[in-house]
This record gives sequence, C-alpha cells and structure tokens, in this order.
Amino acid sequence: MLGSTHGTLTTHFRARVVACGEEPHAAVHSMTAAAAEGDLDVSGRPLHATVPDLDRFFRPESVAVIGASDTEGRPRTGITRQLVAWAERVGARLHPVHPTRESVFGRPCSPSVADLPEQVDLAVLLVGDPLPVIEELGQAKVKFAVAFASGFAETGEEGAAAQARLAAAVERSGLRLLGPNTNLNAFEAFRDDLGGPAIALITQSGHQGRPVYTLQELGVRLSHWAPTGNEADLETADFISYFSQRPEVGAIACYVEGLKDGRSFLLAADRAARAGVPVVAVKVGRTETGARTAASHTGKLTGADQVVDAAMRQFGVIRVDGLDELQDTAALLARARKPQADGVVVYSISGGTGAHFSDLATGAGLKLPTLSEEKQRELHEWIPGYLNVANPVDNGGHPVGDWRGRKIIDAILADPDVGVLICPITGPFPPMSDRLAQDLVDAAETTDKLVCVVWGSPVGTEDAYRTTLLGSSRVATFRTFGNCITAVKAYLDHHRFATSYRSPFDEAPRTPSPSFRKAQALMRPGHQLSEHAAKQLLRAYGIRVPREQLVTSAAAAVRAAGLVGFPVVMKASGARLAHKTELGLVKVGLTSASQVRDAYRELTDIARYEGIELDGVLVCQMIERGVEMMVGVTHDALFGPTVTVGLGGVLVEVLHDAAVRVPPFGEDQARAMLGELRGRALLEGVRGGPPVDVDALVEVVLRVQRMALELGDDLAELDINPLMVLGRGQGAVALDALAVCR
Repeated sequence: MLGSTHGTLTTHFRARVVACGEEPHAAVHSMTAAAAEGDLDVSGRPLHATVPDLDRFFRPESVAVIGASDTEGRPRTGITRQLVAWAERVGARLHPVHPTRESVFGRPCSPSVADLPEQVDLAVLLVGDPLPVIEELGQAKVKFAVAFASGFAETGEEGAAAQARLAAAVERSGLRLLGPNTNLNAFEAFRDDLGGPAIALITQSGHQGRPVYTLQELGVRLSHWAPTGNEADLETADFISYFSQRPEVGAIACYVEGLKDGRSFLLAADRAARAGVPVVAVKVGRTETGARTAASHTGKLTGADQVVDAAMRQFGVIRVDGLDELQDTAALLARARKPQADGVVVYSISGGTGAHFSDLATGAGLKLPTLSEEKQRELHEWIPGYLNVANPVDNGGHPVGDWRGRKIIDAILADPDVGVLICPITGPFPPMSDRLAQDLVDAAETTDKLVCVVWGSPVGTEDAYRTTLLGSSRVATFRTFGNCITAVKAYLDHHRFATSYRSPFDEAPRTPSPSFRKAQALMRPGHQLSEHAAKQLLRAYGIRVPREQLVTSAAAAVRAAGLVGFPVVMKASGARLAHKTELGLVKVGLTSASQVRDAYRELTDIARYEGIELDGVLVCQMIERGVEMMVGVTHDALFGPTVTVGLGGVLVEVLHDAAVRVPPFGEDQARAMLGELRGRALLEGVRGGPPVDVDALVEVVLRVQRMALELGDDLAELDINPLMVLGRGQGAVALDALAVCR
C-alpha cells in the first residue's frame, strides 16, 4: 500500500530564545543579525521557519526518567518499562531518578536531577506537576523534556494559567518541552525491516494517530511519531520543519486539533513546500461543534475554518477529512514517484464498475483523457471490438485470465498522456482476480507510472490482496473508491503545486513603501474612518477612487457637481456611518443643480434626525458599467491580517461568494482567488456582456495586501465595496470604502 512593529519584534525575540536555547544576550545578537540579513518582513515578523535540532530528542544518547518506578501495578511502572525498552532500541543510556529508590529495574537510581552521573539529552517527567522540575533541568543543561501530566489548558482558565507558568519556566530554562498532556507515542516501536520513504506522524491526540501507525503492518514505513499534546513549547510547526529536512521522510501526516500560532505553521509549511515534502493534515474545526470540542481538548484556538482551509491550500498542505483518508493519502504521497503525466485511465473487468468509478473520478476533478484512435485499435487486438476502450477501458473479463491481460496493461501504461492507471476490483473472482492482481504488480515494477488498485472485498483476507498487492511496494492499494480518488487527486495536485511553487516569503516586502508613510498620517487609532478618509487611505496606496469632493453646503455641492461632471452621486460622509443606503443617505443619478441642492438638504436632514454626525457630503462621479466586487482586510485570531475578494454590492451578503488568502502572497495566488469564486463567470462576460479588467482587479488585491502587511494590527478592518471593475483595459474604481483603525 502505497501588533505593532515593536510588539511583533518582541514576540519574535522571545521565540528565538526558546527555539535556540540561547542566553538572552545571544538571542539579542541573533535578532539583530536576522534583521540585518533581511529575515524579517515589513512588520517585523520572521520570514523563515526556525528548525529545532530534534535529533537528540528522537535519538538521544542519554535519558533521565524523573519519577521512575518498578513497583508492579502502578501506572509509572508500565511507562518506565516502555522507556527502558525504547532506550535499548535507540542505544541510549537510561538513568532513573527518584528521591527514595536506590535502583529501578536493576539500574542505579539518582535521588535528583542534580545527582545524575552525566548531562542528559532527554528527561521524561513522570510527575504530576512538572513545573518545579523545569528549573532543575535547565541548570543541568538538559536539552529536551517530555511532560505527560494533564490538568493544564485543556481544563479551562485555571489550567491555562498553569500552562502559561509552565511555558514561562521552560523559556527561562533554555530546554525544549513536549507537552504537557502528551503520551508515549514518541517512544513506540517502529519496524526497521521496511524500506522506501517513510511517513512522519504528528498528532495532538494519540489515538487519532493509530490508523497511520498500523500502516506498518501493511508494509508502509513509519519513521517518527510526535504527540504534541497541549504544545506549551514544541508545536506542530516545529515538527513539520524538522521532518521536512529528514532524508528518510517521504510525507508528513498530521492530526491537528488547534494551531498554536498561525504564522509559525505557515512558515513550517513553506519549508516543507520548498523541500518538496508533502504535508497531509486532518484539521478539526470545520463545524462549530468540532471547533468547540477541539478547544476543550487542547485549550487552543481553532481559527475561522475558511481561513485555515485557504491558508493550508495556499502553502500546499493537503487537507483531508477522515483518518482513513489521512493514512491512504500520506502513504501514496510518501511512496509514489513523480507523475509522468496527469492523465488517469480507469481499467476494469466490468463496464459498470469502470463507468461508476470514472463518474466519481471526473466529478472530483481528475482528468480522464480519451485514448487516441490508434491506442484504441491496439487495445482491440486483445479486447472484443464491441467493448469500450476509450477510457474507461472495459476488457469484458476473459482477457485477464491469460496472456492478453498483461499486454493490455502495458499498452495503457505506454501511452504518453497516461500518468496513472487505476484498476477497481470490486470483489475477488478467482482465478481472474488473482491473475489480474499479479499482472498489475508485475507491470508496476517495469514503469515509473502510478498503478493503483481498489480491492473492494470487505473480507480482506484473500491471498491476492494480502500477499500479492500488499507485498508490492510499487502498487498503491486502496479499499474504497473514495479514498483512492482523494489520494490520487492529492498526488497529482501536490506535484503540480511543487513544480511551480515559489515561496511568497521570498518576495515579501522588507521595508515600508512611500505609501505607508502617507497612510500613517491618515490613521486615527481606535476610530472608524469616514468614507472620504477611507478613500484617501486607498489613494495613498494607488487604488483608484471616483472623482469626488467633500462639501459642507448646498452651494458648494452645486459647484462640486459642475467640477465632477453630471450625473453625480451624493452620499453622507461620517466617521461612524457604515450602512448609508439603508438610511437613505445615498442619492444616485443626479443630473441638475436643483437636484443636487435638494439632495444635500435631504441628506443633512436625515442625518440630523438620526443623530448622525457628518464631516460633510460627498459629491461623486457616477460610474455605472462594470462588475461589482469587494476586496477587504480582516484579522484572524491565528493568522493575523487576511485578504478577501468576492462578489460585491448586496451579493456579498446574499451569496457569501468570497475567497481568502493570508499575506504574503503573489499574483498567482491573487488570480487563484478569483478562480475559486462561483460567480467568476461574471468577470469573463455573460449574456453578451464584455469581459472586465481582471488585471486591474488583481492589482487592487495586491495593493490591499500591501496595506495589510504594512499597516498590520493598526488596520483592524478594511472593506472596499463595491469595487467597480470596468471593461478590459479600463481599470477598477473603489466606489465606497470602510476602514477601522485599532
């Protein structure tokens, strides 16, 4: 089976102290060097993941077990016994530590950490409260520690406060901590008789990793298991960064309940993407119930799921829903070679099976090319002429029972447009199914192309499955249609992504632009800007707005209309005014001076009646033809500033048709956002309408992203709606804007 700049810099400083185990003065030096080398973006955030050296965690030379026991019937005894066996497997010297025991399992026991006979790489804490031990471990220069104790952030506010104290103690000590609320999964026995690239596993809940761990029984190699628990220190991102640099790791499988820090996760995913190592993840929190349950279990934010989903996709993390999908997809990605083509051919002994599978595969987005006339004639040399061989290929059954079966498989794999051959076998039908399985295995050994089999028998004890298919390292075997399709699509998508991946962090701005200095002067901390002021902010970043003037009298409004040019739009403008249309504070299509005078009086009367303070009335150029879009900035609890684009006007509230990205990102991702919209056809022109200026829309998205990066936490929210995208080559104009300063 196959914040402000100062606050952000301070946070980064603290992270480097913990990550590198440096003394504070050394960390300051590293911080200064990082800034000098351009390792920070325009808001002072790191641009590269810090990779912890975890070699001595997984392969320590010496281990201390704090609270070791050999008294039968006690939980600590079972754990101590497992650690003794693990230390022997990895060649580590194990030192029990207990204040009242002279020996544990025949090994001399030290009364305290200070009395250990040597400096140890790893300390395993079998104590209810790990906090008092941390300072001792720091003084003893221990590199890593594991805390199994529970009762921390997963239990509520008091537990979260206790975890914060633990994390602070770990930071002061200079060691790296796994846990608390973790388990023994890191010390499992891994088979050493399996070859090929391995899966490295990261889970926040131990049981959820069991399906991946048991892949070893099906011949799939597993190299590491990191059970991160509550992540008071070491987190999922640390292990992704580390595993992506390990030569034996072919794929990283993750079960994530909550992310400790969104930025760290993206930096780690970026490092994996640079290395070409696929990351497959189950991320809990798609629903409100799931998110609430996850928070109670790990004490962390789950984040808005749409943002999490977009961020993962943006950096190539393959998100799956089930543990069965996690194991099948990770196994395929770890072991399969790079695809030669993206065409998929479905080959079966039943026309119904082939048609059913092809329908599902096409619906999932797999490309099933029609085989050439020449290739079809070749296949009909061995397959009766009345059967369809265009794709799917139906052999009718009998050819698989003799020499013709292998000829058919080889002919399909020889097609240059074919990168994947999938053979669904819905159930065992000896001897045909046995011969077919063997032919597929033999053919897979002679090609670099991916050969997949779906073994549909619910029994799974058949020799063709257990011995022939699972015995092959070259055939990817699945038990369900859905898992096969999910894994194959992920395989093709990953390699397509990896081929063209360019790290957005390499292109992220390091220094503020001239626009930033202009924008700073317009910001009003703690206030919402008026539409006029918000548009001035957009102007500072080169985003086009209509010709307009802010006036405070009817006479001035008439003069402004003459300068702007009829017809005009008039709108009330005030710092706390968000939904003007609902209040009747927008007048459209005014074509004369008398209409402008009347509109001014009406707008100011309504505002006075509603108790709304205005800074004036806007007299604006009227722009009618185009597609209304919206572009905005919001802040996610995990990832910080995010940029959203979608259909504008009232449609954004009715259809919720929007796409989101986490800065930094490039033009390719901005265009990909538009491709995700259900209403993207409007941009291409519908019912005879002309296509609009997509390039200008993309440019606005990128300029808004620059605002998000440079203004950071100071810009709490930005909403450009509608952004009128005009005909091709005519640009885009922000007709209205809302901005909230923090």
